[in-house]
Amino acid sequence: MFKVGKVLNFYSKTSVAIVELSGILAVGDRIKFEREGNFVCEQKVEVIQIEYKKVDSASRGSVVALKTNEEVKEGDEIFQV
Repeated sequence: MFKVGKVLNFYSKTSVAIVELSGILAVGDRIKFEREGNFVCEQKVEVIQIEYKKVDSASRGSVVALKTNEEVKEGDEIFQV
């Protein structure tokens, strides 16, 4: 398990997290969100968007939008499972 990103913002109405990636992330990957070292949720990456366009994967330094199954918060860390 290694860190792949950090939540910059979360939009509760659409359940979308804006994430800055510190690693590679692809559709189909399993990720988990942690807040201050505590488990928040785990899910499969269904959709990744960059500038409102769907992509299959994104690399370090990219800022992407991810649909989430549960509410996450700014600062939550994302790990690939």
